[in-house]
Amino acid sequence: MMRERQRLEAGIAGIRRLESELADAHGLIEMAEAENDAAMVADGEASVLALAKKADTLRLESMLSGEADGNNTYLEIHAGAGGTESQDWAEMLLRMYTRWAERRGFKVDWLEESEGESAGIKSATLLVKGPNAYGWLKSEQGVHRLVRISPFDANARRHTSFSSVTVYPVIDQTIELDIPDKEVRIDVYRSSGAGGQHVNKTESAVRITHLPTGIAVACQTERSQHQNKANCWEMLRSRLYEIELKKKQAETGAFVGEKSDIGWGHQIRSYVLQPYQLVKDLRTGVESRSPDDVLDGDLDPFMAAALAQAIGGKKVEAIEDLE
Repeated sequence: MMRERQRLEAGIAGIRRLESELADAHGLIEMAEAENDAAMVADGEASVLALAKKADTLRLESMLSGEADGNNTYLEIHAGAGGTESQDWAEMLLRMYTRWAERRGFKVDWLEESEGESAGIKSATLLVKGPNAYGWLKSEQGVHRLVRISPFDANARRHTSFSSVTVYPVIDQTIELDIPDKEVRIDVYRSSGAGGQHVNKTESAVRITHLPTGIAVACQTERSQHQNKANCWEMLRSRLYEIELKKKQAETGAFVGEKSDIGWGHQIRSYVLQPYQLVKDLRTGVESRSPDDVLDGDLDPFMAAALAQAIGGKKVEAIEDLE
């Protein structure tokens, strides 16, 4: 009840703040027109346009009313086939989502990371904490495709790489899921990568596999094996809850990010760096001709379009349509 109260109070405060800023902008324009100050009028009009974008964001956030939209979320990234190329692309995606979270003031905890042989990562799991974290990030689930001239190819040839993103909400402790011990396999192993002498010398990392579904979760960030195991159990419960949640969403026609093969024909978004620069979402049609900005965390237009499409069935053809 306290979380719900805080969510409602934040929503009401956002609307009241918007109304106050709009009144100030109108007052500025009226005063500027009375004084024939064209520059001040232009500033007031720019403020109104900026407020219109904020209003659109608030409108979209008000639509995040799904059962788990307001929750924190887990985000997993897995490199596809292609060795070093895909592993480097997976690390680029990891940075992109970290930067997006930082822009929103969200907190990001690393739970698991498996380094690539030469560069990049094979996989990583993040815990993203913030208002409506799952509601926004759920639209990012799917296969992401990168086209570029490879920095690892001495002949400077163009390569296509794939990595997948999986998103599932952190569930409330009051939600009970019965997972029989016979349905899981628990493996312990040594943590990889930098982490100090303790984690590199003890088998503190834990992986839990749910045998009926094949879902595997891992955690290696804590020094204690027991804490890593507890984190894994929370992640597994969240994954199984997400499966049931998506069944409900599918029944009502809501947006569902399907998990599929990490390769051709399954991508949700393409990032082309050469021979031209373009990021295009293949579901909504939203495009950006500034891949550097997108890879630096400028994902809101893509997420907003996916949310608008899921709710109203409207396809947005370009970022300008959102403005």
